Amino acid sequence: MDRDNMNKKADFKPYVPAEQAPPELTVTSVVTGVLLAVVFGAANAYLGLRVGMTVSASIPAAVVSMGVLRILLRRKSVLESNMVQTIGSAGESLAAGAIFTMPVFFLWAREGVSSRPGMLSISLTALLGGLLGVLFMVPLRKALIVKEHGVLPYPEGTACAEVLLAGEKGGTSARAVFAGMGIAALIKFVVDGFKVVPSTVAMQVRALRTEFSTEIYPALVGVGYICGAKIASYLFAGGILGWFVLIPLIAAFGGETVLYPGTKSIAQMFSEGGANAIWSSYIRYIGAGAVAAGGIISLVKSLPLIASTFRDAMKGLRGSSAEGQDADERTALDINMKFVLGGIVLIILAIAVFPDIPVSFLGAFLIAVFGFFFSAVSSRMVGLVGGSNNPVSGMAIATLLFATMVLKSAGDGGAHGMTGAIAIGSIICIIAAMSGDTSQDLKTGYLLGATPRRQQYGELIGATVSAVTIGGVMLLLDAAWGFGSTELSAPQATLMKMIVEGVMDGNLPWTLVWIGVFIAVVIEIFGIPVLPVAIGLYLPLKLSVPIMAGGLVRLAASRRAAGTEADSEAGSGILFCSGLIAGEGLVGILLAILAVVGVADRLDLSAVLDTGIVGGLAVLLAVVLAVAWAAKGQKEL
Repeated sequence: MDRDNMNKKADFKPYVPAEQAPPELTVTSVVTGVLLAVVFGAANAYLGLRVGMTVSASIPAAVVSMGVLRILLRRKSVLESNMVQTIGSAGESLAAGAIFTMPVFFLWAREGVSSRPGMLSISLTALLGGLLGVLFMVPLRKALIVKEHGVLPYPEGTACAEVLLAGEKGGTSARAVFAGMGIAALIKFVVDGFKVVPSTVAMQVRALRTEFSTEIYPALVGVGYICGAKIASYLFAGGILGWFVLIPLIAAFGGETVLYPGTKSIAQMFSEGGANAIWSSYIRYIGAGAVAAGGIISLVKSLPLIASTFRDAMKGLRGSSAEGQDADERTALDINMKFVLGGIVLIILAIAVFPDIPVSFLGAFLIAVFGFFFSAVSSRMVGLVGGSNNPVSGMAIATLLFATMVLKSAGDGGAHGMTGAIAIGSIICIIAAMSGDTSQDLKTGYLLGATPRRQQYGELIGATVSAVTIGGVMLLLDAAWGFGSTELSAPQATLMKMIVEGVMDGNLPWTLVWIGVFIAVVIEIFGIPVLPVAIGLYLPLKLSVPIMAGGLVRLAASRRAAGTEADSEAGSGILFCSGLIAGEGLVGILLAILAVVGVADRLDLSAVLDTGIVGGLAVLLAVVLAVAWAAKGQKEL
């Protein structure tokens, strides 16, 4: 096996030979990539703050870059298109890392624990974390991308290369992305702009003292299609467990009991707020315990991989030439290692000294250690199982638990210690997300024959632009609706907040948390992936239902395409659904702007026309049918 892999590495020739030097890092590629970084970063930030999940933007960015550069601008360099997707996908990754943790600062500001963060604080924290994620990956490239070629598949990176090469042959699949964006934008504006269709459809199940509900947004159906039926079913199973097992049990046996953290009897709570009140007071703590346990279980299972990855990373730091490559070849050039190490040291010092980042020198040291460690782990994990299965949240949870305990034991407790722990967790989360994305992009470049140094510059550009974008987006969304609201529940950030407060103050309802932990253990014993089930338990059922619908469409399309010459249903369907997510996210940002400037209320037509449950179900059915139609094949779009 090792000899076969050695032969694969020795025989490998990129699409563009090292002797050629077509346009790559150009003004056109940078400007186009920056625009995509802003679009996908903002859209994924909105999606993650609503449902606690983000999706990879690498493939959609590759498709859009191919369409814009080759079709509209008549540019013919595949490496230029690759640079666009390299810069563009950075926006999604940085957004994913930031929105899982940084909204906690806004939640604490509303509670009077700390002051509200400003644009400089958010963007600077995101920027330094993003730059570290890219720089940590530079010495890992030869160890993980080159030397492990034929061993680590890097699914998204390989798929991006295939998409870009298809563009060389005249592919026009960018239309699928734009079609999805248009449909989702229209529906989002009708539902949340004009408000003539309800965003949520709910039906009471009185026999079980619960309710069955679903949101009708296109992005959720798109998430389900992209994740696939298996992951969607795990999420749905978690929702069923929470809403049709645990809530009925609590409502049936609770009676007049007042159970912490509730302040009223369960009977009164149910009569006033229904199943949602039970979920808010109890189920989300059980779900939090399950998610935390799932993240830690995923890390424990990865310990052998983590150890071997860290060993390879240390070898990569020596900067030795890759096997079979001349160090002076264009395709073997990385950013100078002196610049990388110097940049890392300066960034770590900046984190410790900048007053807008609430991290001490001890916290900066933890970031340096955990950052490189989880950067190596993240890069290796996405190489094996893809970015969608990268346990970034598990890494963040482990970091938060350790950092909070260290800070507390060092005497840094209270509000200052909690904000410091979240800042550390935020930067680590961003580092892990950016490292995973950078490694996927470098794999794409390795297959195509890109110049690693120029791609690394592109990642740094994307991280810088995205950091500014995420600061503005978070301030805008908080001003429009507020984190923790119905519109922006920020589930991952709420979980991180509970963990830090629980460790620092000991005020968590630990009985409920431990119930969630042991539910996760049982799920693991059954051999079922813990995290998707735990996330489904933690989230409201209304989010899992449309995700399940999208997963079922993907399953039906896959079975219909079985035995055909190509998996076109997956390709065009995924691109269309990526467009759904981007379109809804962008209109969500637009509606937030309208809400802030006071125009949103003038668009509200609900008093004139309200289609009720029928309208909501009709819109959801239309979205499902549109996704099924898109999945039939690229030519039909």
